[in-house]
Amino acid sequence: MLRRTAESVVRRRLAEYPAVVLVGPRQCGKTTLARSFGGAYFDLEQEAERLRLDLQWPATGKRDPLLILDEVQAAPATFERLRGAIDEDRRRNGRFLLLGSVAPRLMTSVSESLAGRLSVVELSPLLLGELPSKAARDRSWLCGGYPDGGVLRPRRYPQWQKDYLALLIARDLPEWGLPARPQVTHRLTRMLAAVHGQAWNASQLGASLGLSFHTVNTYVDHLEGAFLVRRLQPLHANLRKRLVKSPKVYWRDSGLLHSLLGVADREALLSQPWVGASWEGFVIGQVLDLLEATGQSHEAFWFRTSDGYEIDLVLERAGERWAIEVKLTATVGVADVARLDKAADFIDADRRFLVSQTPRVIEGERTVSCDLPWLLDRLA
Repeated sequence: MLRRTAESVVRRRLAEYPAVVLVGPRQCGKTTLARSFGGAYFDLEQEAERLRLDLQWPATGKRDPLLILDEVQAAPATFERLRGAIDEDRRRNGRFLLLGSVAPRLMTSVSESLAGRLSVVELSPLLLGELPSKAARDRSWLCGGYPDGGVLRPRRYPQWQKDYLALLIARDLPEWGLPARPQVTHRLTRMLAAVHGQAWNASQLGASLGLSFHTVNTYVDHLEGAFLVRRLQPLHANLRKRLVKSPKVYWRDSGLLHSLLGVADREALLSQPWVGASWEGFVIGQVLDLLEATGQSHEAFWFRTSDGYEIDLVLERAGERWAIEVKLTATVGVADVARLDKAADFIDADRRFLVSQTPRVIEGERTVSCDLPWLLDRLA
């Protein structure tokens, strides 16, 4: 089994809380990680497993040190039972590990029943630092990070991604509350792939789909809650310049993005006009997913002035503000660094990073030109 970065965070939270909920997209490795902790396991998507849990409930919590409940969003009635069990013995930690493929904000029973009683840990598909070989790391931008999606077994990409999205759209998303018909959701996912890395314009997408911008925003809320897309909010700074105030939208997994856009291999990827936006989203995703996996408190934004000064990722972490600019190039020039510094000066950034595919790391007093692995090592 591959060692997951989030494992130590889950262990620490189990020692501190009665319950931990491990959330993330389907097939990202939640079950494999959870079962490595031992304990009694129940898959709540299976009716027989729900019945088994019901019959064994009186003894399970007393007999087993850890109770693992998989796909907990499928059995919302379980949350009331968990609240009662936790409240009977609030001093006992590490009792329940809940796994979910939907963000807790969409699991209303979590916020209503277990507020203050659990900690949330987010698990992403495989990160660069979790991959076992250089070949796998080289494939991760094209194939994404899903363990079964090609990063470990190249021949599975892109068919695995197509099958994965088809099943989510036809079955899972409607069960999780998305009111759109599957045909509409399929069109929406393709449109979201086309605007990957761009400022969000719900009205424009709504016009193409024949929907109001309110409806489109609601649908995208569900896709975001299922860990498919990410909306990066703009930084609101007190400047005299006018700022772009729309979020940016990114597909969280580059393999899903590339399969939707019909990219079959790395050569085809590098020939696309939008390849820079794909690389930008990949870097941002690796940074934010690593911060989540290591339990680092942070806030993330992007920044652009009306006259074109932009920072792809602004991080607020550990009392500092970091400005991270992403470029798909192996040669970084003085002008690139100067432009980053000027944009970073607008927001008083403490540290500035120009992330490219350069093999050479150049460190200044506040500004660094580096590749992605170097930056991830510093964050970890």
